[in-house]
Order: sequence, then structure tokens, then C-alpha cells
Amino acid sequence: MDALPIVRTVPDLRAVVRDWRRQGFSVGFVPTMGALHEGHLGLVAEALKRADRVAASVFVNPTQFAAHEDLGTYPRQEARDAELLVGAGCHLMWAPTADQMYPAGFATRVEVGGPSQGLETDFRPHFFGGVAVVVAKLLNQVQADVAVFGEKDYQQLMVVRRMAADLDIPTEIVGSPTARDGWGLALSSRNAYLNEGQLEIARRLNGVLAQAGAQAATGRPLAAVEKDAHAALLKAGFERIDYVAIRRADDLAPFAGTVDAPARILAAAWIGRTRLIDNLAV
Repeated sequence: MDALPIVRTVPDLRAVVRDWRRQGFSVGFVPTMGALHEGHLGLVAEALKRADRVAASVFVNPTQFAAHEDLGTYPRQEARDAELLVGAGCHLMWAPTADQMYPAGFATRVEVGGPSQGLETDFRPHFFGGVAVVVAKLLNQVQADVAVFGEKDYQQLMVVRRMAADLDIPTEIVGSPTARDGWGLALSSRNAYLNEGQLEIARRLNGVLAQAGAQAATGRPLAAVEKDAHAALLKAGFERIDYVAIRRADDLAPFAGTVDAPARILAAAWIGRTRLIDNLAV
């Protein structure tokens, strides 16, 4: 198996993409923070269905972490990530340094309203500002025809889609279904933080969401559904619930009282020092 080409500067990245274009290839892109798992490889597979050549970025973006969060301990394993990407058929790793992404004097912010309001923003107010800046940069750097994001980070997907549309970024933004283990737990790099007992609790999350979503679909008042789901997560062993909410699927706006359009149930819950998020269609 050939080694995966790794580029670390924007000129080098652009040179590779330019060569692909010269050969008539379409370009797909998968942005990641590394510590890759089967979910990420599924995004690469989706991109390969839609493009001739696929680049994946591996960059732990400091601007989306608050001072008290896990930037310093977030798993980093570039060599293994490269092996996994080449095995999945990826053609290039874009692995910039923080200085390459945010050189001295960097002073630009990107703020996205709409789908960024509430949910994650209520608990991580810095988060989508950091995401919007880095994704805008990545999309401009790669200039791919299509970029694939996982639906596990559903609010993030909606924010990126809104930003790309609003800023006339021509890359098509595609959402790929959440990859899950045999118990239905959404695959996440942060699952590596969990011990066996915590993993058992984590695997109850999607079941609680599925049950709540089914109740919401019957027309039961959402305030009651959300309250019961919150209690069910605590009973399941989660120690703290940031939110469990049912929102409109297309823009994450709240419903007036009951579900009357396609919906999504989204949750963020803590086990020890690990924060898990998940969502399901209602």
C-alpha cells in the first residue's frame, strides 16, 4: 500500500488540486480533527461516490475549544490516521499547523445566526464561531466540488450549510448518516475517553432519543416529551444533561408546541468528564 501524500501548506495543497483539475478530475473533501474511526472512513466512502479524487483534512482547530475544554488532551494520531485514510481510498491528507491556519495578525471572524442559535450555543457560545472560521478557510483552501460532513454533528452541519449558501461558497455540502456501533452508539473520537461502565451508559442514549422521537411523532406536546427524555437520560446513568430538544429538521427552529413538519431530536449529555452528543430524525 502506497503512503498517503501529506501536504502542510496552502500552496502545496493548491498545486495538488490544480493538477487534479488539469486531469479533469472532480474533487471531494472530508474535514476532520483526526483520531479517525469508521464514521470518518464512511465520509470518505461517500465522497468517493461523488468525486474522482478525495482530500481529507486533519486539523485540531483551537478556535472551537474553550479554555476549560479538551484541546490539550484531544487524541492525535496522524500516522495512524494516514494509514486509515489510504486504506479507505483517500488521495491526500491536508494537515496544516495552527500557524498555517492562523498566522500572526489573523483577525477575521465569521458569525452565523439562524441554525447556530440555542442548543450547543447555550453551553459552548464560542463553538460555532470557531467552526465557521475554520470551515470557511478549509472550503476556500481545497475548493472542492463536494464536501461531506457527518450528521452526528447535526447542528454543525446546518451551520456549515447556511454559511456556504450565504457566502456563495460553491462547494456542495453533503450530510452523511451517523455511523453507530452494534448497540447504536454514535461513533466519536471522544468515546475513547469512556471506560466499560461508562460505555454501557453511553449506549443507552440513542434508545432514549428514539423513544422520545416516537412520542413526539404522535403529536404529544413537545415540552412533556423533552421533560420525560431528560428524566430518562438521568435514570439511564448520565450525570448531567445540557439539552434534549426537538427542532425543525431544515433550520433547527423551535416548534410552537407539537411536531408539524420534519423534525430532529438532539441531545448533549455528560458521563464523567466526557460530553456526548447525538441526534435522530423524528
